[in-house]
Amino acid sequence: MKQVEHLSDELPTFLSRAFRRSLIVLFLLGAALVPAAPAQQPMEGPPPTRTDNVKETIHGVEITDPYRWLEDQTSPETRAWIDAQNRYTEAALGKLPGRDAIAKRLGELLKVDSVQLPTEKNGRYFFQKRAADQDLSLIYMRRGPQGADEVLVDPQPLSPDHSTSVNLEAVSRDGHLMAYAIRKGGEDETTIHVMDADTHQDLPDQLPHAYYLGIALKPDNSGVYYSRMTPDGPRIYYHALGTDAAHDVEIWGKGYGKEMILFVDLSDDGGTLILGAIQGSGTTKSELYIQDLRAHGPIVPVVNDLDSLFFGQATSDTLYMWTNWKAPMWRVFAVDLKNPARDRWREIIPETDARLEGIVLAGGKLFADYTRNAVSQLKIFEPTGKPAGEIELPGLGTVSGFTGRWGSREVFFSFESFAAPFAVYHYDVEKGSREVWARSHVPFDGSAFEVKQVWYESKDKTRVPMFLFHKKGIKLDGSHRTLLTGYGGFDVSETPSFSAEAAVWVEHGGIYAKANMRGGGEFGEAWHHAGMLGNKQNVFDDFIAAGEWLVSNGYTKPARLAIIGTSNGGLLMGAALTQRPDLFGAVVCRYPLLDMLRFQKFLVAQWWVPEYGSSDDAGQFPYLYAYSPYQHVVPGTKYPAVLFVTGDGDTRVAPLHARKMAARLQAATSSGRPVLLLYDTKSGHSGGRPVGKIVEEQTNELSFLYWQLGAGPE
Repeated sequence: MKQVEHLSDELPTFLSRAFRRSLIVLFLLGAALVPAAPAQQPMEGPPPTRTDNVKETIHGVEITDPYRWLEDQTSPETRAWIDAQNRYTEAALGKLPGRDAIAKRLGELLKVDSVQLPTEKNGRYFFQKRAADQDLSLIYMRRGPQGADEVLVDPQPLSPDHSTSVNLEAVSRDGHLMAYAIRKGGEDETTIHVMDADTHQDLPDQLPHAYYLGIALKPDNSGVYYSRMTPDGPRIYYHALGTDAAHDVEIWGKGYGKEMILFVDLSDDGGTLILGAIQGSGTTKSELYIQDLRAHGPIVPVVNDLDSLFFGQATSDTLYMWTNWKAPMWRVFAVDLKNPARDRWREIIPETDARLEGIVLAGGKLFADYTRNAVSQLKIFEPTGKPAGEIELPGLGTVSGFTGRWGSREVFFSFESFAAPFAVYHYDVEKGSREVWARSHVPFDGSAFEVKQVWYESKDKTRVPMFLFHKKGIKLDGSHRTLLTGYGGFDVSETPSFSAEAAVWVEHGGIYAKANMRGGGEFGEAWHHAGMLGNKQNVFDDFIAAGEWLVSNGYTKPARLAIIGTSNGGLLMGAALTQRPDLFGAVVCRYPLLDMLRFQKFLVAQWWVPEYGSSDDAGQFPYLYAYSPYQHVVPGTKYPAVLFVTGDGDTRVAPLHARKMAARLQAATSSGRPVLLLYDTKSGHSGGRPVGKIVEEQTNELSFLYWQLGAGPE
């Protein structure tokens, strides 16, 4: 599963870009950007935080938690503490020199016309688009390739601060109905609406505020199948259009607990319902079921007894199933829908030395998305598995989305790289031709920069790749500000992608580095397993080794080396700064997990137990305790400067992690360097945030990094 913007991390593999395709960004800044000032400026200490030193014994080990009270997000004391922390952070960052120039440049890179991948149904094209002067993406429909763009949903009037967004979820086979989600803040939970695309009017039907995992409209427009979380666990329902959603019928999922994730899809002709269950995200097992809707048949298993992952798409008669069963780099089977017995499965695309991310059925062919050495490849196969060519990509980068229909000659995919902003391409299956369908005209001259891939040795001598992005012709004198990032988990393949924040960084002479650590999916399931559960320390070792390599090879020095990561990557930041505080000058830790002895108790974190383990398990507790960042903050240690970023709207990774860790680091550090908490009451893990809020957040992050790493010769 590839990950580009870290907006859907910790979601299951079936919600990877490959699966969603079937269901569902040379101006050199002047010296004013960075203040010619010392890296450190005197500032007052952080607000006081009381301790209550809660103690508990877990599997014979006494654990002290001085900031347990900060877990209560709604208590008046916690809210007052958050307000005080925000005032402290604003005082530290709000008046730093160069902020206006940073915000201006980020605005130039982000506030451009932006079009997302379209879904074509019956000659109609549905897509999301944001104009340069708009904060949020609108949902559009185009009737025919040359038709005018019609606005279906404009979310901007829904909230004065543009914190409410919309997302295109599903389109009916005839293109007359469109399901979309309304999201408040950054919450994962949404409400689902259904619109008549001809009249641009919503139907009376509305699915309630919940966490939805899949939506599929019936071909006859009579109803919708959907998967959502309930207090008892995930369930799949059927909603008959025109009826009260309170009476929707639960059709599958009874008995599955909160650690499970269920998904639902329809075959291309709508005659077969595809149901799946996965044991948490990043896990090793999933189940696959089918139901013949035309014959009103029962739900029957395709596979539910193997410790491997299985996902699929279907035509009218065949399920095309990709799996890592006895194939860590993944392969594809063709399964007869009328006789799905295992002894009748036919392997049509065997495993290769490249990681298969997933397949999409379009134009009567199979389009396979591969990752080879952390770079995308698109290959085409006949239904028999016979190779039918390859789509030449614009360069070394990432295919981050793919849509098409079995009965259509049109295929759409998106592509981006470090120096190439996001673009949507149209591929004609009959002609074999590729052309740009939509491109964001970002004012960035990629020709002034170079991207290269290097390999380095980790602590145990494992060779790990890393991408470097910087100006051409830099001198390796150890002077460069360097920003190192990574993820290393949940089978996520970290491939090259465009980032406005990284673009600003390299434009002003910095080096941007992305390490492809174990735990990810870049080299198949073995690479993933080498960084999960009891092997998680390998991920931290790989990341630390990347920082050491950058220093020893003359790119930077510890005082000029910063690290940044989000979510599982935020856990990585916490482990790196507690295990090697001497190696880094500054840390940006976004929406992180940090207390690994309690993470499983909050929100949807049961999904991640198969990836991390749980302290509730006596066998898994020791390795979690050995690296859990919150438990390894040592008073009197000279920690680097740290900026934590989180907010109330994160309903995926509980923001209590950042609150507790910020308090503990503020009390412990002896370096005199700031530990700050940037806490937005409406920001969260999911997408849809207004572009103005993104500019504001990234301005704070870059201002912090330039302040802490200092200005110097570039």
